This record gives sequence, C-alpha cells and structure tokens, in this order.
Amino acid sequence: MSLTDRLANSTESADKLAAREVAIDGVKDTVARNLHYLLIEEMGAELTDAESSESELRVRIERRLSGYLAEETTPLSATERRRVITDVTDNILGYGPIQEYLDDPEVTEIMVNNPATIFIERSGKIHPTSGRFIDEAHLLRIIDKIVARVGRRIDESSPMVDARLPDGSRVNAVVHPLAINGPMLTIRKFSREPYTVADLIRFGTLTEQTAEFLDACVRGKLNILVSGGTGTGKTTLLNVVSSYVPGNERIVTIEDAAELRLSQEHVLRLESRPANIEGKGQVSIRDLVRNSLRMRPDRIIVGEVRGAEALDMLQAMNTGHEGSLSTVHSNSPRDALARLETMVLMSGFDLPMRAIREQVSAALDLVIHLTRLTDGSRRVTKMSEINAMEGDTVVMQDIYQFDYSKGLDEEGRYLGSLEATGLRPKFAERLERAGIELSTDLFVPASARQKQ
Repeated sequence: MSLTDRLANSTESADKLAAREVAIDGVKDTVARNLHYLLIEEMGAELTDAESSESELRVRIERRLSGYLAEETTPLSATERRRVITDVTDNILGYGPIQEYLDDPEVTEIMVNNPATIFIERSGKIHPTSGRFIDEAHLLRIIDKIVARVGRRIDESSPMVDARLPDGSRVNAVVHPLAINGPMLTIRKFSREPYTVADLIRFGTLTEQTAEFLDACVRGKLNILVSGGTGTGKTTLLNVVSSYVPGNERIVTIEDAAELRLSQEHVLRLESRPANIEGKGQVSIRDLVRNSLRMRPDRIIVGEVRGAEALDMLQAMNTGHEGSLSTVHSNSPRDALARLETMVLMSGFDLPMRAIREQVSAALDLVIHLTRLTDGSRRVTKMSEINAMEGDTVVMQDIYQFDYSKGLDEEGRYLGSLEATGLRPKFAERLERAGIELSTDLFVPASARQKQ
C-alpha cells in the first residue's frame, strides 16, 4: 500500500488530502508531504517528548522514514529518497524549507510572506526562492516552535511577536487576524561568529582610522548613540563597538530580544517581557533601565531606544553612568536627536523642549550614523560630535563623513569611504585628561594627506 493510500485511510479526510496534492506539484513533494503528516499522526507524542534529545529523535524519525519509503510504490531514485528523508526531518525537527537558508552563511535575512512565498536577502539584495511550506498549519507549527523556545506565545489574542533563535537571530512573526494572506515570518540572521572590527573594515563599514577613533571614544567612556534605518547594521556595529569596553568593567545589557554577544567576562544580560494572556506581568525596557541603575553598572548598553525609556537613559548618562551605548532608528544624526526628544515626551512628563534638549546635549557625546547604500552595502556615513546648546538648538559637528564624490565602479559599488572632515572633536581634551591621546593624523582629510 502506498503512503497516499495509508494517509487516506487515517484520520485525515480524502478531501483534505486531495486539496494538499493539488497545492504541491511533483512526485517527490507529494511523497514528502504525505510522510510529514503520517509521521506526525503515527509518532504523536514522541515528537514532543522532552526526555528525548534531538539526535535520538532524528535517528528514530530517519529509521521510520526509511521503512515507509521501502513500502512506497512511487518510483524514486536513491538520491530522491535521501532528499525526501532530509526534507521531512527538517520539517519535523528543524525549521522546514527555511532550514537551508538558515544554514547558508551568505543569507542575511529570510522573509516568509505566506506558506507558498519565501524571499531571502543575499549581499544586500532581495531574491525570490522556490522554497515553500506544506501548508499554513506547517508554517504556524514552525512559528510556534521558535517563539516557545524563548517563552513567548503567538495566537489570535496576541498575533504579533518578537523572538530570537538560539544563535541570537532576530525573529518577527504575524498571524491571523492581522496577517491577511497567511502567517508572516521575518528572520534577520546573525553570523555564527560575531563580527569583529577587522570584518567591518574589510566590508568597508569602517576604516582603520575611524576604528582607532572609536576605540579611544569607548575606552574614554563617551556616551555613544548608533543611529540608522532598518537593516543598516546598527546592532552589529553596537556589538563591535562594545568589544572595546575593558574586560574589568561591569556591563549591563538591556534588550527586547537578547541579540548582543559580548566577549567580556562581567556581562549581565536583561531581556524585556511582554504581558501574559491576562495582560499582566509585562516588564518594559524602561523598567529594566531603571533597575539596572541599582546593579552597580560601569556600562549600560541598551539594544534599542524606542520609547519612554529614552528619558531614563538620558538621566542615567547625566548622573555618572558614563560610557553608555545604545541605538535608535533615524535618517540622520540630527534626526536621531529629534527622535530622542519625541521619545522623552512619550514618558508622560510635561517637560519644556529646551529642558529636553539640554538633557540630550549634556548626555550624548557622539552619534554614529549608518546607511544602507544602493549597492546593498552597509556603511557608516557620519560620525557627529554633540556640543553644547546655542539658543534653543543643539550644536553638532561632523568629525567623519562618507565621501560620495568618488562615484561608483562598473558593478555599481560605491568607491568612497568614511573620511575625516578636518575638525578635531572638543571631547579630545576630555580623553587626554583620561590618559587617552588622539593622534592628529586621525583628523587629517584625505585631500590633505595626498598633498603631504
């Protein structure tokens, strides 16, 4: 008896089976789909047995699949049989059709628009794929598996969720009733090995000159804000910049979903928690920022500031917690300050705008702005110092900015890099008092160096 006949005789109705066969073309896909449902039905609780390791389950599943395929009347080559076993095992134990993209180091983002539509990002460009989930129930099961591992839930009462994979990759999922065309899943992958400053220099995100400058700024305990749009590499840069923090300092990281991977020994990681099904138990970023002040931190690193916690972070920076680091979504360094002002107003305190700006100018020292360029690369395009107030305006000056004037090469890639503007930051004196000297060569423009 074929797998199709066995499945038709099970609790699955013949109508459902026919509908699924129409949805997936090809003999191999049909066999793999039938095996998937037959395994779920016949193994049942074995698949969720907490006492069984994944390796033990994999051996059991592969043994069962081999037995099923030995009875299958559909002609399949040895290669096709191995592929069917791999596909079904990934569907049951792994992450289904997106598993191969998770394993591909060149893929940086996976976008599932619905069970039949999967896109990936490679080298900063979006590409369609031939991958597809068996049906909506299969995609929902994968989403549930991901969010359950980090203690989150997703259902009709809570149809959106932010989570992470074991390697720290960022996950966002949206289901019915918000997702009209089927469940949506977006995964922003993190590299298996955290990027180093040498990697960012190789990618062109930073230069050796600016990397040396950032090293001095972090060791000198300047308050640094990393700004940029979605997907520009803010968290990656924050991770690299954080590596400059001396290993003997006590670091507290605060995130919505724990993504930072710091190599220092004395790191305390805090993660926010959403409300439960009764609407209780929420712990916000703002709560964690307040609590971190009681944990004797040398450094506070907030993964992203997006709400009322901006006020608490600025107050922390202004009350002795120097060397704090964070990120914010914005289109420019100036826009980053405007967004901070707006978020402070979200705290519920009726503060005059001048008082907020004075807090911002006193708290922050440096804004690093990232941009995703049209060639797909992610580059630091500005490093701006925050100076004192002049009237009602926060004064800023660009220390480094990206040189767009060099144009593009034949393949459409930018030839420019981050260059010094020739201005020496005013906080250089503060760093010198801390025993950190900034070489004058760090601020010599490229044009002046060529003349020398």
